[in-house]
Amino acid sequence: MKSSREIAILAAQAADEKKATDIVIQEVSGTVVICDYFVIATGAINRQVDAIREAIEDKLRIEAGVKPIGREGLDELQWVLLDYGDVVVHVFQPELRDYYRLETLWNDSPIVSLSEAGIDNPVFSERIMRYLAGQIDDPIEAGQSEEQP
Repeated sequence: MKSSREIAILAAQAADEKKATDIVIQEVSGTVVICDYFVIATGAINRQVDAIREAIEDKLRIEAGVKPIGREGLDELQWVLLDYGDVVVHVFQPELRDYYRLETLWNDSPIVSLSEAGIDNPVFSERIMRYLAGQIDDPIEAGQSEEQP
């Protein structure tokens, strides 16, 4: 059986494989009682959000033997939530991600390095880069901005 950290990392890998941006893994176990990790990612349009969701579900079912105990947002595909108990995955379209700024609600929660997931060149928006700058030592090494060529 995979640990909640390993499940969160697998979810981030699946999101990255579908070209998700702004992937953040937050360890919220010290702050939130309902789960240990949030995985937050952004998909540009409905179809990409759905593709990211499907890739995460497939990877976690195949590699970790887990299925979500709850799924929300499948009708509109602007914010999809996958509840795996100890891991909750959020896949947003950019407008809602910017509006809710979910990653900032638990600012004291540690950020898991995406290098643990084998994600060497993550793409971040300027807002997420600024957020990560306060959370990790060198956010520039953690990824590249969408605005860069």
